[in-house]
Order: sequence, then C-alpha cells, then structure tokens
Amino acid sequence: MTIKTTTAYEINAAGKSLGRVAAEAAKMLMGKTSADYTPNIRSDVKVTISNVSKLTTREKKLVQTKFTRYTGYPGGLKTLSLQQLNETKPGEALRRAIERMMPRNTFRTERMKNLTINV
Repeated sequence: MTIKTTTAYEINAAGKSLGRVAAEAAKMLMGKTSADYTPNIRSDVKVTISNVSKLTTREKKLVQTKFTRYTGYPGGLKTLSLQQLNETKPGEALRRAIERMMPRNTFRTERMKNLTINV
C-alpha cells in the first residue's frame, strides 16, 4: 500500500491572464503534474493562487464577457459583466474558470475544496 503525501503549489497571478492561470491551476488540481497520475484516483494536491487582483485583462474583455444565471422565476435572468463581478467578488471569475476546466465528475467538488484564492 502506498501512502500519498499532500503536495502544495503556489501560483503568482501578477501580470498573467485569467485563462493562463486557470489552466495551470486546473492541471495541478487534477494531479497531472505528478509522475504517478491516475485519472480514477483523486490526487491530494493543494493549490494557492496569490495576487489575483493584479491579473491582466483587456478593457474590451471586461465589458464584453457576461456571466448569466437564471433564478427560475419569470424575468429572473441575471447578467453580470466581468468588470462588475470583479468589483463585487474579487477572485470569483478565476474560481469559475478553474471549475469549468475541471472534468464534470464526482472528483470536481473535492478538488475545488483544495483551491485557495488570495486577492
């Protein structure tokens, strides 16, 4: 029986784009950076992302990118731009991007619990 140890990664997001940081973090959370990667075994990896407020984003993308959700009631379609989301919840756009890059299976919620985002 092999005993797995917890691996911790630190990502500095200053000066990088949102998608590049999200792809790097998703790969680490899935365990693809370790030599003993197996898709059906959850790796014990912790990822911390710092300086999220210093991510570089083009002005056009801040306005054009829309996040929508539906409350379930008539007229309940809510839309936020990337700029509004960053003002209300800093780091939420990065968390959503990482979550959507992960495979949609039972490991996703457990892997997302190992993600820490420091604004």
